[in-house]
Amino acid sequence: MDITIREIQKQEYSLLDNFLYEAIFVPEGIEPPPKTVITSPELQVYIKRFEESKDDWGLVAEVDGKIVGAVWVRIMNDYGHIDDETPSLAISLYKEYRGFGIGTAMMKEILALLKSHGYSRVSLSVQKANYAAKMYLKIGFEIIRENEEEYIMVYYL
Repeated sequence: MDITIREIQKQEYSLLDNFLYEAIFVPEGIEPPPKTVITSPELQVYIKRFEESKDDWGLVAEVDGKIVGAVWVRIMNDYGHIDDETPSLAISLYKEYRGFGIGTAMMKEILALLKSHGYSRVSLSVQKANYAAKMYLKIGFEIIRENEEEYIMVYYL
């Protein structure tokens, strides 16, 4: 598998719709929501007018020339928001490409990019039942808050 991780290009921003939908955690045995769920205001904060802010950064993963994943950050009032200086992270990978280390590689690249641009930390929100929570802990994210369903995590750069 030939994997390339690179910055997302302007003409590829529309792919963030697909990756936002793919990022929605659907527990085993639960029917996925309709794709229109991404038009809700609480989800649109992740993608609407992406790259209009200096704090919008994104990478994509390509396998054999096909974009199969994306990781992006922005400072937004989302589920993982901790303050107005800390970008929140979203990551998504098509199901058939999970389990090959691509998500971990994308995370390491975006963390390096954020550090190189002077950020001191990045946050995210993840449902406790989501297998990705273990990946985030393994990479070095720390749980700073939690509720019944999810963790708020921070990675110090």
